Formats: sequence, C-alpha cells, structure tokens
Amino acid sequence: MATSYMDFTLPTTQFTYDLSNNPLFKKDEHNYINALSVKQLNTLGDSSLLDIFLSAGNVVEPHIHQNAAELVYCTSGAAVVSLINPFTNELLHFPITPGQTANVPQGWWHYEVATADHTHLLAIFDAPVPEAIFGSDILRLTPAKVLAHTYCLDEHKVQEALAPIQKTVIIGPPKDCKTQVAPASNPMPNVGPNLQPNIEPVNIPPSIKPNIEPKIEHIAQPNMQPNLQPNIQPNIEPNVQPNMQPNMPPYVNRLPHWGTWVDPRIIHEPGCPYYSEIPVQLNSDDKA
Repeated sequence: MATSYMDFTLPTTQFTYDLSNNPLFKKDEHNYINALSVKQLNTLGDSSLLDIFLSAGNVVEPHIHQNAAELVYCTSGAAVVSLINPFTNELLHFPITPGQTANVPQGWWHYEVATADHTHLLAIFDAPVPEAIFGSDILRLTPAKVLAHTYCLDEHKVQEALAPIQKTVIIGPPKDCKTQVAPASNPMPNVGPNLQPNIEPVNIPPSIKPNIEPKIEHIAQPNMQPNLQPNIQPNIEPNVQPNMQPNMPPYVNRLPHWGTWVDPRIIHEPGCPYYSEIPVQLNSDDKA
C-alpha cells in the first residue's frame, strides 16, 4: 500500500461498502459488473476491484488498463483469460476455475470468456481507480476511412461491419445482437460436427485388396469425398490433420479475431504444444 494521507480520525472514514450499490455495467440479470475503488471506500489505498458475473459464452470485451495490472480470481464457474504478450506477439489463453488466478500486466490487451454459467470473477487492481480503454471504443471512434486506408480494406465494408457498434460494449455480445453464432461444440477446428464422414463402401478389386486393407482405416479423413474410386493409393499417410498446409505458421498466429468467442476446447487444436482441455487442474508452478 502506498503512503496514505488519510486522516483516520475523521468521522468520514469508510471501512466497509456494498458493491451492489455501485454497478459499472449491467447486460442482464446474469451478466453484470460492480466496481469498488477509493471513490467508494476512502480508506482503500492503492487497490480496487471489479466484481464480475457472467453466464457461459459471455465476454468481458477486449481492453487494456493503462494505469494498473489486473489479477483475475475465479470464485465460481469457469473462464478463459486471454491476453496478448507484447514482447512475443503471442495470443495466450489461461483457463481458470474456482481457486485459480490469471495475471494481466499493466497495459496488456486482454479479455475474459465465461465457459460455464454462474461464473464469478474478481478482478483486483493495483490502482485506486482502474482506467480502461475498450476495443469497442477503438473500433467505433476510429474513422472507417483511416482503418480502411491503414490496413488496405474496403471502406464501405468497414463501415458496414462496424456500424452496429454504437456504444461501449463491456460485456458482449450485446443483448440486441442478431448475428451471434452459437459457440462451437466441436473439439477440433476446421472440421464439421460429423467427425466420421459418410463414405460409401468401396468396391476394391481382389488384385489390390490385400495391399490396401492394412491402411483402409486411414482413408476416412474428414475432408475426403464419398464414393472413392478403386484406384486408391495404398500408402496414404496416417494422422494427417485436415486443412493443414505445409510450412504453416504456429497455430498461435491463426487464432480467432479479438473478441470472437470460441469454445475453449478449440482454442488450440490437438497436436499444438499449448493445447489443453478445460477445466484444467494447474500444477503449483502454473498457479504461481
């Protein structure tokens, strides 16, 4: 705690506060944020917090805190805290469940996605009043012509895409969202819900059947067309990932756009060194 100049003998000193009296944002009865800072509790010193309640699929929109670091603590439910490391240019994801934390250094771009209903997060800051710059404000206040010119985009398409953002979102998607896509339940990206393709029986000539049978289990790849012809090459490589091009950059650089909700099970595809299922029991080193 920094040096306090509070006169603790004054009758105006405050030692307790009900956060429900200071709502920061409310989307609905299940998704809202209450705030506590030195403005509500004058003996607080250089600390503050946000009391965050979310249902599954809701997102505390991408933002930065320019004046404070943030420690996110999960008391119930489950969430994924995502941030961009500006030193490595990596988008990182940290699933947390009750009793677990994730730390966001000051000024880092980040967001939180609830992966279960009745999720409750405490966001604790090392500043008396946390400040924030939200992604929705950056998008709606930056002229479309500037974005289009800077990133070589179609200005009309940029205007059309960003027109629905009329105010700060804070918890997304907005209640009136009409283009929301349901969270994917498929554990693998770029693969349809039916992982086993409907492949018709193949009439294999007896002359080549003995050489194909040992490899036939590897033919049913997700993107393979039905009605396979008899002239199948017998030595198809097994375990080839669908839609994977050679020399593709690490998956961390192919993650969804900021603010796009994805099922945490597909945040990293199987085979990626960062892949993990949720919920995750972190070891003592990870918790530190």
